[in-house]
Amino acid sequence: MEDYMIPCLSKKLFGIDCFGCGIQRSFVLLMQGEFEAAFYMYPAIYSMILFFAVIGLQLIQKNRNYHLWIVSLGILTATIMVVSYFYKLLYY
Repeated sequence: MEDYMIPCLSKKLFGIDCFGCGIQRSFVLLMQGEFEAAFYMYPAIYSMILFFAVIGLQLIQKNRNYHLWIVSLGILTATIMVVSYFYKLLYY
């Protein structure tokens, strides 16, 4: 499956991971039912899925306001991405 994945431009050019490195492999692991491995590959996967699900709800149900949920989940996802990125840089 890795033959069909988009390569990381940051890793190819500069030799370091970007904030999104691992998301494709994590999604594949999630589709294979390996939920724990998906989390370890990319910790923000679950909050990101929830974030996009709420955005989808906002698009479908225009009469309801999901703005607070979208902002909160966006901040949570970004925080998890940054923390896990620096953790990976420091400890791997």
